[in-house]
Amino acid sequence: MSSPRWLPLEANPEVMTKFVNSLGMKLSWQFGDVYGLDPVLLGMVPRPVCAVLLLFPITEKYETFKQEEEERLRSQGHEVSPDVYFMRQTIGNACGTIGIIHAVANNLAHLEFEPDSAMKKFVELTCKMNPQERGAVLEKDESIRVMHESSAQEGQTEAPGLDEKVNLHFIAFVNVGGQLYELDGRKPFPILHGKTSEDTLLEDASEVCKTFMARDPQEVRFTIIALSKDS
Repeated sequence: MSSPRWLPLEANPEVMTKFVNSLGMKLSWQFGDVYGLDPVLLGMVPRPVCAVLLLFPITEKYETFKQEEEERLRSQGHEVSPDVYFMRQTIGNACGTIGIIHAVANNLAHLEFEPDSAMKKFVELTCKMNPQERGAVLEKDESIRVMHESSAQEGQTEAPGLDEKVNLHFIAFVNVGGQLYELDGRKPFPILHGKTSEDTLLEDASEVCKTFMARDPQEVRFTIIALSKDS
């Protein structure tokens, strides 16, 4: 049986903020563009930042790296805190929503929700499940799917069709217990990138983003979005 497919979400902070708000997250935190990775441009991003999303192209170089990374981590062992909320992507084109869920679910202590928030209900329902089970529950979550479809059609560019091949992918970077984790629903487990803090999350995640860009220097299709406290 083929896996379900959704329309891809545009890397548009306004659309993303409206999406999480429609799922019951209060607007005390909002998504915003990161216009560049040098210190001056990073300094323009409102603080604090509790999550960073990266949209990047899936290229042959990246796929080779991803395979080698997985084999290396499986062979040498890879410690992940049990406090990290991570889910597998089982729905085509749902990486934007999964990136947002990763950003939200690992920051429940910071974010505020309406009492009937569909997003918070999803995270609470799945918090004891394994990553694959969480992906399966998302497939059946009508409230999130409907809001995703509505948001996917709200972007500034026309949404591609359900069957069009989209080779851009969203991942999230979060701070859990003072460690920087990369959360990618296409990977079997979270990737640990070393120490971080609430104050340095944006800079630390940016260093990892630079390695994605350096791997494909001819590519320009990178977008970075931060989830920041609304000032």
